[in-house]
Amino acid sequence: MADQSIAGPSGMTRLARGGEDGDRAARARLAIVLLAVMLGAAMLFSLTSGASDASAWAVLRDWVSGAVADGSATDMRTRVIIQDIRLPRVVMGVLVGASLAVSGAVMQGLFRNPLADPGLIGISAGASLGAVAVIVLGATMLAPLVALLGPMALPLAAFVGGLVATLILYRIATRQGRTSVATMLLAGIALAALAMALTGVLVYMADDRQLRDLTFWQLGSLAGATWQKIGTAGPVIVAALAATPFLARGLNALALGEATAGHLGIPVQRLKYVAIISVSAAVGAAVAVSGGIGFVGIVVPHLLRLAIGPDNRYLLPASALFGAAMLLVADAVCRTIVAPAELPIGIITAAVGGPFFLWILLRKRGIVDL
Repeated sequence: MADQSIAGPSGMTRLARGGEDGDRAARARLAIVLLAVMLGAAMLFSLTSGASDASAWAVLRDWVSGAVADGSATDMRTRVIIQDIRLPRVVMGVLVGASLAVSGAVMQGLFRNPLADPGLIGISAGASLGAVAVIVLGATMLAPLVALLGPMALPLAAFVGGLVATLILYRIATRQGRTSVATMLLAGIALAALAMALTGVLVYMADDRQLRDLTFWQLGSLAGATWQKIGTAGPVIVAALAATPFLARGLNALALGEATAGHLGIPVQRLKYVAIISVSAAVGAAVAVSGGIGFVGIVVPHLLRLAIGPDNRYLLPASALFGAAMLLVADAVCRTIVAPAELPIGIITAAVGGPFFLWILLRKRGIVDL
Protein backbone atom coordinates (compact mmCIF):
# COMPACT_ATOMS: atom_id res chain seq x y z
CA MET A 1 0.00 0.00 0.00
CA ALA A 2 2.86 2.37 0.78
CA ASP A 3 4.37 1.72 -2.63
CA GLN A 4 1.04 2.36 -4.34
CA SER A 5 0.65 5.69 -2.58
CA ILE A 6 3.65 7.12 -4.36
CA ALA A 7 3.44 5.20 -7.61
CA GLY A 8 1.09 7.59 -9.39
CA PRO A 9 2.05 10.80 -11.18
CA SER A 10 1.08 12.97 -8.21
CA GLY A 11 3.24 10.90 -5.90
CA MET A 12 6.19 11.13 -8.27
CA THR A 13 5.65 14.88 -8.43
CA ARG A 14 5.76 15.12 -4.64
CA LEU A 15 8.92 13.03 -4.56
CA ALA A 16 10.58 15.14 -7.25
CA ARG A 17 9.55 18.34 -5.51
CA GLY A 18 10.85 17.06 -2.20
CA GLY A 19 14.19 16.24 -3.77
CA GLU A 20 14.36 19.65 -5.41
CA ASP A 21 13.51 21.42 -2.14
CA GLY A 22 16.13 19.35 -0.34
CA ASP A 23 18.78 20.26 -2.90
CA ARG A 24 17.83 23.93 -2.69
CA ALA A 25 17.97 23.89 1.12
CA ALA A 26 21.39 22.24 1.06
CA ARG A 27 22.59 24.80 -1.48
CA ALA A 28 21.24 27.62 0.68
CA ARG A 29 23.01 26.31 3.79
CA LEU A 30 26.25 26.00 1.85
CA ALA A 31 25.80 29.53 0.53
CA ILE A 32 25.35 30.87 4.07
CA VAL A 33 28.60 29.21 5.15
CA LEU A 34 30.43 30.65 2.13
CA LEU A 35 28.94 34.09 2.77
CA ALA A 36 30.12 33.94 6.39
CA VAL A 37 33.63 33.21 5.13
CA MET A 38 33.29 36.04 2.61
CA LEU A 39 32.24 38.42 5.36
CA GLY A 40 35.26 37.45 7.45
CA ALA A 41 37.54 38.10 4.47
CA ALA A 42 35.81 41.44 3.79
CA MET A 43 36.27 42.49 7.42
CA LEU A 44 39.95 41.63 7.28
CA PHE A 45 40.35 43.42 3.95
CA SER A 46 38.62 46.52 5.30
CA LEU A 47 40.69 46.47 8.48
CA THR A 48 43.96 46.34 6.56
CA SER A 49 43.05 48.77 3.74
CA GLY A 50 43.46 52.52 3.77
CA ALA A 51 45.73 55.44 3.00
CA SER A 52 47.77 54.78 6.16
CA ASP A 53 50.35 52.00 6.35
CA ALA A 54 49.23 51.08 9.87
CA SER A 55 49.49 47.33 10.35
CA ALA A 56 46.41 45.59 11.65
CA TRP A 57 48.48 42.41 11.96
CA ALA A 58 50.72 43.99 14.58
CA VAL A 59 47.74 45.11 16.65
CA LEU A 60 46.09 41.69 16.27
CA ARG A 61 49.30 40.00 17.37
CA ASP A 62 49.38 42.20 20.47
CA TRP A 63 45.75 41.35 21.24
CA VAL A 64 46.38 37.61 20.95
CA SER A 65 49.65 37.63 22.93
CA GLY A 66 48.46 40.16 25.51
CA ALA A 67 51.47 42.33 24.79
CA VAL A 68 51.49 45.95 25.91
CA ALA A 69 52.32 48.81 23.55
CA ASP A 70 55.93 49.98 23.83
CA GLY A 71 54.79 53.60 24.02
CA SER A 72 56.53 54.74 20.85
CA ALA A 73 54.81 57.30 18.64
CA THR A 74 54.58 54.83 15.76
CA ASP A 75 53.07 52.13 17.94
CA MET A 76 50.48 54.46 19.45
CA ARG A 77 49.61 55.88 16.03
CA THR A 78 49.04 52.37 14.68
CA ARG A 79 46.81 51.43 17.58
CA VAL A 80 44.72 54.60 17.25
CA ILE A 81 44.24 54.06 13.51
CA ILE A 82 43.27 50.40 13.88
CA GLN A 83 41.30 50.42 17.13
CA ASP A 84 39.67 53.85 17.02
CA ILE A 85 39.23 54.50 13.29
CA ARG A 86 39.21 51.33 11.19
CA LEU A 87 37.69 48.85 13.64
CA PRO A 88 34.63 51.01 14.46
CA ARG A 89 34.22 51.56 10.75
CA VAL A 90 34.24 47.81 10.11
CA VAL A 91 31.69 47.17 12.87
CA MET A 92 29.45 49.96 11.61
CA GLY A 93 29.75 48.68 8.04
CA VAL A 94 28.61 45.23 9.17
CA LEU A 95 25.64 46.63 11.07
CA VAL A 96 24.54 49.06 8.35
CA GLY A 97 25.05 46.63 5.46
CA ALA A 98 23.18 43.85 7.24
CA SER A 99 20.31 46.15 8.27
CA LEU A 100 19.81 47.58 4.77
CA ALA A 101 19.97 44.20 3.03
CA VAL A 102 17.66 42.43 5.49
CA SER A 103 15.24 45.37 5.41
CA GLY A 104 15.13 45.09 1.63
CA ALA A 105 14.45 41.34 1.83
CA VAL A 106 11.65 41.88 4.37
CA MET A 107 10.07 44.64 2.29
CA GLN A 108 10.21 42.50 -0.84
CA GLY A 109 8.57 39.63 1.02
CA LEU A 110 5.95 41.87 2.60
CA PHE A 111 4.95 43.52 -0.68
CA ARG A 112 5.62 40.37 -2.73
CA ASN A 113 7.67 42.30 -5.25
CA PRO A 114 11.45 42.21 -5.92
CA LEU A 115 11.52 45.96 -6.64
CA ALA A 116 10.56 46.96 -3.10
CA ASP A 117 13.38 48.66 -1.23
CA PRO A 118 13.54 51.03 1.75
CA GLY A 119 15.41 53.59 -0.35
CA LEU A 120 13.13 53.43 -3.38
CA ILE A 121 9.85 53.72 -1.48
CA GLY A 122 10.72 56.60 0.80
CA ILE A 123 11.67 54.97 4.11
CA SER A 124 15.29 56.10 3.91
CA ALA A 125 14.18 59.61 2.89
CA GLY A 126 11.83 59.76 5.88
CA ALA A 127 14.58 58.58 8.21
CA SER A 128 16.98 61.17 6.78
CA LEU A 129 14.38 63.89 7.31
CA GLY A 130 14.07 62.97 10.97
CA ALA A 131 17.83 62.97 11.48
CA VAL A 132 18.35 66.25 9.61
CA ALA A 133 15.60 67.85 11.68
CA VAL A 134 17.51 67.00 14.86
CA ILE A 135 20.78 68.35 13.42
CA VAL A 136 19.29 71.67 12.27
CA LEU A 137 16.63 72.26 14.95
CA GLY A 138 18.36 70.51 17.84
CA ALA A 139 19.54 73.79 19.34
CA THR A 140 16.25 75.66 18.86
CA MET A 141 12.79 74.10 18.44
CA LEU A 142 13.85 70.58 19.38
CA ALA A 143 16.27 71.59 22.15
CA PRO A 144 14.11 70.15 25.00
CA LEU A 145 13.80 66.83 23.18
CA VAL A 146 17.52 66.65 22.46
CA ALA A 147 18.32 67.53 26.06
CA LEU A 148 15.98 64.79 27.27
CA LEU A 149 17.15 62.03 24.94
CA GLY A 150 20.82 62.99 24.68
CA PRO A 151 22.78 60.89 22.15
CA MET A 152 19.66 58.79 21.46
CA ALA A 153 17.86 61.77 19.90
CA LEU A 154 19.40 61.33 16.45
CA PRO A 155 18.73 57.59 15.92
CA LEU A 156 15.28 57.89 17.50
CA ALA A 157 14.39 60.79 15.21
CA ALA A 158 15.57 58.77 12.21
CA PHE A 159 13.55 55.78 13.42
CA VAL A 160 10.40 57.86 13.82
CA GLY A 161 10.88 59.41 10.38
CA GLY A 162 11.27 55.99 8.75
CA LEU A 163 8.31 54.58 10.71
CA VAL A 164 5.98 57.44 9.73
CA ALA A 165 6.98 57.13 6.07
CA THR A 166 6.39 53.35 6.17
CA LEU A 167 2.98 53.63 7.82
CA ILE A 168 1.83 56.29 5.36
CA LEU A 169 3.05 54.21 2.44
CA TYR A 170 1.36 51.06 3.71
CA ARG A 171 -1.91 52.91 4.36
CA ILE A 172 -1.94 54.38 0.85
CA ALA A 173 -0.95 51.18 -0.96
CA THR A 174 -3.32 48.82 0.91
CA ARG A 175 -7.04 48.63 0.24
CA GLN A 176 -9.35 45.92 1.58
CA GLY A 177 -6.40 43.90 2.81
CA ARG A 178 -4.62 43.88 -0.56
CA THR A 179 -1.48 45.83 -1.43
CA SER A 180 -1.14 47.39 -4.86
CA VAL A 181 2.45 47.22 -6.07
CA ALA A 182 1.99 50.04 -8.58
CA THR A 183 0.45 52.27 -5.92
CA MET A 184 3.23 51.35 -3.51
CA LEU A 185 5.99 52.37 -5.93
CA LEU A 186 4.26 55.60 -6.98
CA ALA A 187 3.40 56.54 -3.41
CA GLY A 188 6.96 55.74 -2.35
CA ILE A 189 8.36 58.05 -5.01
CA ALA A 190 5.98 60.80 -3.92
CA LEU A 191 6.83 60.34 -0.24
CA ALA A 192 10.54 60.38 -1.00
CA ALA A 193 10.15 63.58 -3.02
CA LEU A 194 8.17 65.23 -0.22
CA ALA A 195 10.71 64.20 2.40
CA MET A 196 13.55 65.49 0.21
CA ALA A 197 11.72 68.81 -0.21
CA LEU A 198 11.32 69.21 3.54
CA THR A 199 14.96 68.22 3.98
CA GLY A 200 15.87 70.92 1.48
CA VAL A 201 14.02 73.50 3.58
CA LEU A 202 15.99 72.45 6.65
CA VAL A 203 19.25 72.59 4.69
CA TYR A 204 18.36 76.14 3.63
CA MET A 205 17.90 77.02 7.31
CA ALA A 206 21.19 75.44 8.42
CA ASP A 207 24.31 77.42 9.32
CA ASP A 208 27.80 76.69 8.03
CA ARG A 209 28.65 74.18 10.75
CA GLN A 210 25.39 72.32 10.26
CA LEU A 211 25.86 72.32 6.49
CA ARG A 212 29.16 70.47 6.92
CA ASP A 213 27.34 67.88 8.99
CA LEU A 214 24.48 67.65 6.51
CA THR A 215 26.83 66.95 3.62
CA PHE A 216 27.32 63.57 5.29
CA TRP A 217 23.65 62.74 4.74
CA GLN A 218 23.51 63.45 1.04
CA LEU A 219 25.59 60.53 -0.23
CA GLY A 220 26.24 58.40 2.84
CA SER A 221 29.55 57.42 4.40
CA LEU A 222 31.07 55.33 7.16
CA ALA A 223 33.75 57.95 7.81
CA GLY A 224 32.04 59.20 10.95
CA ALA A 225 32.10 55.80 12.66
CA THR A 226 32.87 55.95 16.37
CA TRP A 227 32.33 53.57 19.25
CA GLN A 228 29.84 56.04 20.72
CA LYS A 229 27.68 55.99 17.59
CA ILE A 230 27.86 52.20 17.48
CA GLY A 231 26.80 52.06 21.11
CA THR A 232 23.83 54.29 20.32
CA ALA A 233 22.54 52.79 17.07
CA GLY A 234 23.95 49.27 17.39
CA PRO A 235 21.42 47.96 19.93
CA VAL A 236 18.52 49.24 17.81
CA ILE A 237 19.88 47.56 14.68
CA VAL A 238 20.69 44.31 16.47
CA ALA A 239 17.23 44.17 18.06
CA ALA A 240 15.54 44.78 14.70
CA LEU A 241 17.68 42.14 12.97
CA ALA A 242 17.03 39.66 15.79
CA ALA A 243 13.28 39.96 15.16
CA THR A 244 13.46 39.20 11.44
CA PRO A 245 14.12 35.41 11.62
CA PHE A 246 10.75 35.06 13.35
CA LEU A 247 9.14 36.64 10.28
CA ALA A 248 10.52 34.05 7.83
CA ARG A 249 7.67 31.53 8.06
CA GLY A 250 5.04 34.24 7.79
CA LEU A 251 6.74 35.86 4.80
CA ASN A 252 6.94 32.48 3.08
CA ALA A 253 3.21 31.97 3.60
CA LEU A 254 2.46 35.54 2.54
CA ALA A 255 3.95 34.77 -0.88
CA LEU A 256 0.85 32.63 -1.50
CA GLY A 257 -1.43 35.58 -0.76
CA GLU A 258 -2.79 37.12 2.40
CA ALA A 259 -5.95 34.98 2.42
CA THR A 260 -3.98 31.76 2.05
CA ALA A 261 -1.51 32.85 4.73
CA GLY A 262 -4.42 33.51 7.07
CA HIS A 263 -5.85 30.04 6.40
CA LEU A 264 -2.43 28.57 7.24
CA GLY A 265 -2.62 30.12 10.68
CA ILE A 266 -0.38 33.14 10.07
CA PRO A 267 -1.46 36.29 11.97
CA VAL A 268 -1.15 38.48 8.89
CA GLN A 269 -1.81 41.84 10.47
CA ARG A 270 0.61 41.22 13.32
CA LEU A 271 3.18 40.02 10.80
CA LYS A 272 2.81 43.26 8.87
CA TYR A 273 3.15 45.43 11.97
CA VAL A 274 6.24 43.61 13.24
CA ALA A 275 7.82 43.73 9.77
CA ILE A 276 7.13 47.46 9.41
CA ILE A 277 8.50 48.28 12.87
CA SER A 278 11.60 46.11 12.34
CA VAL A 279 12.38 47.68 8.97
CA SER A 280 11.79 51.20 10.27
CA ALA A 281 14.03 50.62 13.28
CA ALA A 282 16.83 49.05 11.24
CA VAL A 283 16.77 51.62 8.44
CA GLY A 284 16.28 54.55 10.79
CA ALA A 285 19.24 53.60 12.96
CA ALA A 286 21.38 52.86 9.91
CA VAL A 287 20.58 56.21 8.31
CA ALA A 288 21.28 57.94 11.62
CA VAL A 289 24.90 56.77 11.64
CA SER A 290 25.73 56.38 7.94
CA GLY A 291 23.44 58.68 5.99
CA GLY A 292 21.52 57.62 2.90
CA ILE A 293 23.15 54.60 1.24
CA GLY A 294 20.99 53.37 -1.60
CA PHE A 295 20.46 50.16 -3.58
CA VAL A 296 21.93 47.73 -1.03
CA GLY A 297 18.43 46.67 -0.04
CA ILE A 298 17.43 45.83 -3.60
CA VAL A 299 20.62 44.36 -5.07
CA VAL A 300 21.54 41.93 -2.29
CA PRO A 301 18.18 40.14 -1.74
CA HIS A 302 17.51 39.90 -5.47
CA LEU A 303 20.88 38.31 -6.24
CA LEU A 304 20.48 35.85 -3.38
CA ARG A 305 16.94 35.00 -4.41
CA LEU A 306 18.26 34.03 -7.84
CA ALA A 307 21.04 31.95 -6.26
CA ILE A 308 19.38 30.16 -3.33
CA GLY A 309 15.67 30.63 -3.88
CA PRO A 310 12.93 32.62 -2.14
CA ASP A 311 12.79 30.73 1.18
CA ASN A 312 13.11 33.48 3.78
CA ARG A 313 14.47 31.06 6.36
CA TYR A 314 17.71 31.16 4.38
CA LEU A 315 17.26 34.41 2.46
CA LEU A 316 17.20 36.66 5.53
CA PRO A 317 20.44 35.44 7.19
CA ALA A 318 22.14 35.23 3.80
CA SER A 319 21.10 38.82 3.07
CA ALA A 320 22.59 39.98 6.38
CA LEU A 321 25.94 38.34 5.59
CA PHE A 322 26.09 39.39 1.94
CA GLY A 323 24.91 42.94 2.66
CA ALA A 324 27.55 43.41 5.33
CA ALA A 325 30.30 42.02 3.09
CA MET A 326 29.18 44.10 0.11
CA LEU A 327 29.16 47.35 2.07
CA LEU A 328 32.58 46.67 3.59
CA VAL A 329 34.08 46.03 0.15
CA ALA A 330 32.44 49.18 -1.22
CA ASP A 331 33.77 51.19 1.73
CA ALA A 332 37.28 49.82 1.22
CA VAL A 333 37.11 50.82 -2.45
CA CYS A 334 35.97 54.32 -1.46
CA ARG A 335 38.96 54.68 0.88
CA THR A 336 41.59 53.44 -1.56
CA ILE A 337 40.51 54.39 -5.09
CA VAL A 338 41.37 58.10 -4.64
CA ALA A 339 43.61 57.86 -1.55
CA PRO A 340 44.37 59.85 0.52
CA ALA A 341 40.96 61.39 -0.30
CA GLU A 342 37.76 59.40 0.10
CA LEU A 343 34.67 58.93 -2.06
CA PRO A 344 31.21 58.87 -0.47
CA ILE A 345 30.05 55.29 -0.34
CA GLY A 346 26.71 56.22 -1.86
CA ILE A 347 28.47 56.88 -5.18
CA ILE A 348 29.77 53.31 -5.35
CA THR A 349 26.49 51.68 -4.35
CA ALA A 350 24.55 53.85 -6.82
CA ALA A 351 27.03 53.10 -9.62
CA VAL A 352 26.46 49.38 -9.06
CA GLY A 353 22.81 49.44 -8.04
CA GLY A 354 21.50 51.76 -10.76
CA PRO A 355 22.41 49.52 -13.71
CA PHE A 356 21.31 46.46 -11.72
CA PHE A 357 17.90 48.02 -11.09
CA LEU A 358 17.52 48.76 -14.81
CA TRP A 359 18.49 45.15 -15.55
CA ILE A 360 15.74 43.91 -13.24
CA LEU A 361 13.18 46.09 -15.03
CA LEU A 362 14.31 44.96 -18.48
CA ARG A 363 14.40 41.33 -17.38
CA LYS A 364 10.84 41.51 -16.01
CA ARG A 365 9.70 42.93 -19.34
CA GLY A 366 11.47 40.17 -21.27
CA ILE A 367 13.86 42.52 -23.06
CA VAL A 368 16.94 40.76 -21.74
CA ASP A 369 17.34 37.06 -20.97
CA LEU A 370 20.55 37.17 -18.94
